[in-house]
Amino acid sequence: MFGAKVRHFVRKTNLQGNCSWCRWSSGSKAPEAAVKPDINAAKRQQLINELAEPLESNSRPAIDPKETSVVLFPGQGTQYVGMAKDLLRFPGARRIFELANDVLKYDLLKICLEGPREKLNRTEYAQLAVMVSSLAALEQLREERPKAIENCVAAAGFSLGEITALVYAGALPFDKALQLVQVRANAMQAACDQAPGAMAMALYGPDTNLGEACAKALQWCVDSGVESPYCGIANYMYPHCKVVAGNVEALEFLEKHAKALKIRRMKRLAVSGAFHTPLMASAVEPFSKALKAIRLQDPIIRVYSNVDGKPYKHVSHILRQLPKQIVKPVKWEQTLHELYERRPGVDFPRTFECGPGKGLLQVLEKVNAKAAQTSFNVTA
Repeated sequence: MFGAKVRHFVRKTNLQGNCSWCRWSSGSKAPEAAVKPDINAAKRQQLINELAEPLESNSRPAIDPKETSVVLFPGQGTQYVGMAKDLLRFPGARRIFELANDVLKYDLLKICLEGPREKLNRTEYAQLAVMVSSLAALEQLREERPKAIENCVAAAGFSLGEITALVYAGALPFDKALQLVQVRANAMQAACDQAPGAMAMALYGPDTNLGEACAKALQWCVDSGVESPYCGIANYMYPHCKVVAGNVEALEFLEKHAKALKIRRMKRLAVSGAFHTPLMASAVEPFSKALKAIRLQDPIIRVYSNVDGKPYKHVSHILRQLPKQIVKPVKWEQTLHELYERRPGVDFPRTFECGPGKGLLQVLEKVNAKAAQTSFNVTA
């Protein structure tokens, strides 16, 4: 049933209007007029080619970088009861939730709006809520600042947000992405049940050896009889700030000995497991199997991988790399350096964070303050 309806939500790059930004559209009807060439497609490709050239090239076309844009998508943990409420004034945003409800067979919007918080925070709902709300926020951006969509040359997402970015870039169909995230969330929750873990943000100084601190926590777990323990860096955020993850006992060791280990502050994250660590290994196979069952397409804009901070090259690259993200650290700081690298004196693109929260722009300010000066939040 849904397969027939979703055909009108598949990106057609030669269409204007509400099909212009991804492989699926918020419109419910296909355009009746004859198909016309998308005047923005050639311009977008020119922008992509210009930014993709080596920095030492002297043959770049004269394009004002300030005309370009980058879109960032948040991950799990940013959800809150009442999210997406202000987006419902946009018909496209409402239609996105209708499609999500159709695929998921339950009312995701109601959970976003009404909770309860304990239910929304469960991984199986939180990941879907954040992804769909982030895509709904794009509808506000498209309505209010269409040039940001037309001139977008790159996207990146934090953890779950990377899948959102791939949907936005047309690599993943919307309905299949929903099902993929369902598999991801359920598999990660099952991994959490098998090996209870925790995550904490660690702030430290230049004299701190965080890797050594994690090694000491790991050894303490081994000596204490914890089965197959792990403790390590899960997220690279910004200078002197990382997220560490592992067994609960390991995090408790770091918290107890923070002063001796020269860790200035530790703050637990509201998650149920040690995401982006080997403790999630059992989630990789079901996710990879579900991903391989989807007919992917090459992204029409650059999408950066959390695993190494580099842009995906093609479909087979996505198939190889995306499953690794579940057990590998999110190299967000490295991604931002790669994303905003340019020659001295060249202006930065406008950056839009689409989704719940404002955390990614706050991180951007700490990694690249100049790029953050032209950043904007489209809150879900």
